[in-house]
Amino acid sequence: MGDCSIVKVKPFNHQIKGMELAINRFNNSTLYSKGFALLMEMGTGKTLTSILIAGKLYQEDKINRVLIVAPLSILGVWEQEFIKFANYEYDLKVLAGSLANKRKQLMSFKDDEKLKIVIVNYESAWRMKEELFKYNADLIIADEGHKLKDNRSSQSKGMHELGDRAKYKLLLTGTVITNKEIDIYSQYRFLDKTIFGDSFYKWRNYYFTMGGYGLHTPIFKKQLTDEFQNKFMSVAYRVRKDECLDLPQITEEVRSLDLEPEAMKVYKQLEDEMFARFKDDKELTVTNVLTKILRLSQVTGGYLPNDNDSQSTNISTVKMEALIDIIDSARQEDKKVVVIARFNEELNAIENMLKLKKINYSVVRGSIKNRDEQISEFQNNPECKVFVGQIATCGLGITLTASSIMVFYSMDYSMSNFEQCKARIHRAGQKENCHYIYLVCKNTVDRKVLRALRNKIDLAKSLVDDFKIGKKTSEE
Repeated sequence: MGDCSIVKVKPFNHQIKGMELAINRFNNSTLYSKGFALLMEMGTGKTLTSILIAGKLYQEDKINRVLIVAPLSILGVWEQEFIKFANYEYDLKVLAGSLANKRKQLMSFKDDEKLKIVIVNYESAWRMKEELFKYNADLIIADEGHKLKDNRSSQSKGMHELGDRAKYKLLLTGTVITNKEIDIYSQYRFLDKTIFGDSFYKWRNYYFTMGGYGLHTPIFKKQLTDEFQNKFMSVAYRVRKDECLDLPQITEEVRSLDLEPEAMKVYKQLEDEMFARFKDDKELTVTNVLTKILRLSQVTGGYLPNDNDSQSTNISTVKMEALIDIIDSARQEDKKVVVIARFNEELNAIENMLKLKKINYSVVRGSIKNRDEQISEFQNNPECKVFVGQIATCGLGITLTASSIMVFYSMDYSMSNFEQCKARIHRAGQKENCHYIYLVCKNTVDRKVLRALRNKIDLAKSLVDDFKIGKKTSEE
């Protein structure tokens, strides 16, 4: 079972073990519908582990159709990871566009021996429930499974029904419990209804008493802790970063996001105007190019600057939605997050989002005077979950080792700033492996900037050279 030729890389030991435990569960259970939970912390590779499991089941002729349901911001990650890692024949479709277009995509698979894979977001999955019934997936993977914690939501109910019809199910999340045992029921109802039954109220009345004002607050019966944990761990594999001895000190993840059609239209228009202006410029300078490229970077961050630069118009929310998903997942794991951004509009929006969600945070940016207090609050207060930093002001002299997760919402073009920011969490005092997440809009300057910074390429020269040969920022 340890043969991992079904992927293009050598998996880590914990990923191989996760695959083996899941396959053993699937092979040894007498149930028609079998489930297994991968409770793997961010940065430990639960996507690759799932690709291993799907490949193994396919190799053993046990599945030919897979359905992956995930938050919208992660759909592109799944597509990239399959391209990067899967070493078996598959036909993959990420359902996008209108519901009508998604239905059309679902019906367009060729009749061949390849593993059919459909990737769709949670909101669409329950709305397309009837079509997905007809698709008849053998394996359903629920990524960021804590999205199902509300037993009464339409998306949870839809996933329960879809799960009941599938032979195999995987639930992926960092953890299913964050001091709220009540959240576990719906996730396990999808995964395996034999574990906690198919009646929420019967399960709740057994494990909880009702207290608080009006007796509306479920209070877990501590005397049932061992029984409760034994049951949910009976079909689960728990992985913590600090337990993965073979995991590298640094892991990186690129989340490729699609700008909304209207935002992409604005981006292309600005880019076309830029090329028209520079087309016959015989004295094209780095300064001129970078000044114009700056506007494109602002657009990928969601804002269209007005000509007088006094105010910007919000035209995209894809990066904000992705950031919310990341912070939500980190909070489920009781982890802190460092968020790095370049532009004031982005920083303002991030702060407003955190205030709206009542998430405690610290911030260091140009307008902040009490830097030391902000840093100390993040480092020492367990309730302070997010640190928001501006690239230009979060370099030397800042230690943020209370977090091992850093999100680059946007980047500037300075290699020094990039490396200095990354070093804020990867330094003396850090007890965990560090995980960096880059939010990158597809077919935009974001990808060129990230590639240049990671590969230590002179970005300015690269962009000028591209301009001279007519290669646009949206071209790979």
